[in-house]
This record gives sequence, C-alpha cells and structure tokens, in this order.
Amino acid sequence: MASHDYNFQGGDKLRRIGATWFVSYLYWKHCDKKHLNWKNIDTAEMRERGLNNSKNFHKFWLTQILKMNHKNLDRNGIGVNAVDTISHAGTLINKNLP
Repeated sequence: MASHDYNFQGGDKLRRIGATWFVSYLYWKHCDKKHLNWKNIDTAEMRERGLNNSKNFHKFWLTQILKMNHKNLDRNGIGVNAVDTISHAGTLINKNLP
C-alpha cells in the first residue's frame, strides 16, 4: 500500500487512515452495508479508531478526495478503484453527513 502526504488540514490524520479506506468505511456505514472492502486490511480496527477521532475533518476530507489523483487512489490494499472511491465520496457529500 502506498503512503501519500496530504497537504491540507488534518492531512496527517487522513494519511494514517488512508483516503480510500476512509471513503470505503463511510460508504459502508451510511450507504451500502454490503460494501465491505474496508474490512480487507489487517489494520481496520486501528483505522476505525483514527476515523472516530477525526470526525471534524470528514466533510472536508471528502471534498479533498474528489480532487485526488486517480493513480494514487488506485494504490490501495482494499480493492476499490479510484473511480468508485470518488463516486462514493460524492455520494457521501450529497448525503450531507453530520
């Protein structure tokens, strides 16, 4: 799995969680309980804790993910491609999550 630097607010936290994992988990939680890709990694529990400790960044991160490089988003360990990650991020933004 590739590690990326995110040069925006809370980017250090998102780097530890992973942009694709972050979107996959929220998409499962709020949109589709059959979407389980976020579980396809040994560090899911650690990432879940990081996600729960960064709620104030979630909306902002989703908007930043819409702008991310597809090649970088495709490099993840959970088997979600960049097109789906960006589509899911857009869906989550439109849900107007807390």
